[in-house]
Amino acid sequence: MIFLRYESFRGYLKAYPVTSILIVLNLILFCGQALTNDRLTNQMLFMQWNHVAGYPDNPYGFQEPWRYVTSIFVHSGLQHLFFNMFALLVFAPPLERLIGTWRYLVLFIVSGIAGNLLSAVMFIVLLSAGMSDVNMNASLGASGAIYGVYGAYLFMALHRKGMMDEGSVKTIYMILGLGVISMLFYSNINWYAHLGGLIGGYLLYAAMDNKERYRRGRSR
Repeated sequence: MIFLRYESFRGYLKAYPVTSILIVLNLILFCGQALTNDRLTNQMLFMQWNHVAGYPDNPYGFQEPWRYVTSIFVHSGLQHLFFNMFALLVFAPPLERLIGTWRYLVLFIVSGIAGNLLSAVMFIVLLSAGMSDVNMNASLGASGAIYGVYGAYLFMALHRKGMMDEGSVKTIYMILGLGVISMLFYSNINWYAHLGGLIGGYLLYAAMDNKERYRRGRSR
């Protein structure tokens, strides 16, 4: 199974530099959140508001566009941080090795942005339909970007059979299935961000995928 990690600490850092940097950055910023009594959190989380007294409308968060990226690196608590960093530690390395450090970094960041964008759009849709009684939305965490990694694996599982072993494919399906089930029980999780990240990662990997190279590799 590609998701089993056998590397030493030093070997992991050398083999997966971007994943290692992402994990360290999240840990450092979490310490910063705690040390600043969440002032750093408030500056970095994703925010949007509509028809809030005293504020110019910011329905899609475009007045503070940096939050689309910075919100990927802050978390709401230790448990939130732990689960996301565990997922990043275990599931991201094979993808970094497969597509290379820079393309992997682009996929991770853009998937996180896609998650925030879908979240923003759905907030406005629900608000316009009268299905939300709040005019301000905030979200944070690396989950959307991590679901982008899952989206890349989902593309492989569906369209590049043989790239992943059966156990790894079942693991991805199980993770996505548990995500759907959890949606029914946890109301404080931004599932639109997860879905946006999943779609973003799927489409980005599809764009990066080299079908001809894959065919040559299979024919050897």
